[in-house]
Amino acid sequence: MADVAKRAGVTKQTVSNVVRGRTVVSPETRAKVEAAITALGYTPNLVARGLATGTTMTIGFIVPTIANPFYSEVVEEVETLLEEQGYHLLLATTRGDGARALRHLTTLSSRSVDALLVAGDFDLNQHLPLLGDYGLPVALCAWEIDPPATLPVVTIDYEKAGYLAGRHLRELGHRSLTVVADLPAHRIRVSGAHRAFAEDGITLSQDSVFTAPAATPESGYEATMQALNSTAERPTAVFASTDAIALGVMDAVRSHGLRVPEDVSVVGIDDIPQASHAHPPLTTVALPKRQMAQDATALLLRGIAENQPVAPSLSLLAPEVLVRASSAPPAA
Repeated sequence: MADVAKRAGVTKQTVSNVVRGRTVVSPETRAKVEAAITALGYTPNLVARGLATGTTMTIGFIVPTIANPFYSEVVEEVETLLEEQGYHLLLATTRGDGARALRHLTTLSSRSVDALLVAGDFDLNQHLPLLGDYGLPVALCAWEIDPPATLPVVTIDYEKAGYLAGRHLRELGHRSLTVVADLPAHRIRVSGAHRAFAEDGITLSQDSVFTAPAATPESGYEATMQALNSTAERPTAVFASTDAIALGVMDAVRSHGLRVPEDVSVVGIDDIPQASHAHPPLTTVALPKRQMAQDATALLLRGIAENQPVAPSLSLLAPEVLVRASSAPPAA
């Protein structure tokens, strides 16, 4: 830093202000400092900065997986937002393992991140009390079942997502529905679809619900093959709890010599990139992933700025139906 200051003809404090993005430096001075930084190949020592400022400029983010396009899109958005503010992202995945989740929570807190963002509830619910003990800003996102009242939560109305999928199929005239879902993780989405059909006096039996043990096309394919082989009456529509599952559903339908949507309509949830490029393009309920990432990140940055934990709150973001070619009225 002293070398940069000498070359640019400024003080070390001015160099520090430029590196930290402070606006107190004039454009002319900033240009001179940046030119000196480029010429000398100067890289700030983040460890030294952390010791001097008491911050790490790092936010921890725990997600179930990045193999699922839903979470990878959320991670990318959070990382972009943090980079714009000069922060770094420290990412960890739980992979559906509660013990692994606990290790990550403990490790990230001991590494003195400035804040912690946690996504996905299925393998972390039992460890929630720990989050309140860390004394740093914490926020939850993509929390599907029973959001806690003790922490700030920015999530999506998943029950409404299932309801919108069911209502879309019901309004098309479908009365025979098969559900293929990652259960029990997505049970609230399934209950939403049931509510939509119940509004028209149609009760969906438990025999019409088939479990895909993971939110993948392979699981969707296997569960749908089981459904089509075990039901006496072929359903006119299939609701899948994720788009990834729905892609497998469509493959299974075609494997049975049936057409989508002429014989069987298919609707998913998420709006992953692959959905619009499927054959046919998949009707889905779009989840506001990027808005969720933006709102959750803003909460954490505010907590850091105020140097205190974020107050408990619940923000439910609304999904919306994207009608594409995989859904149509049932054949006469």
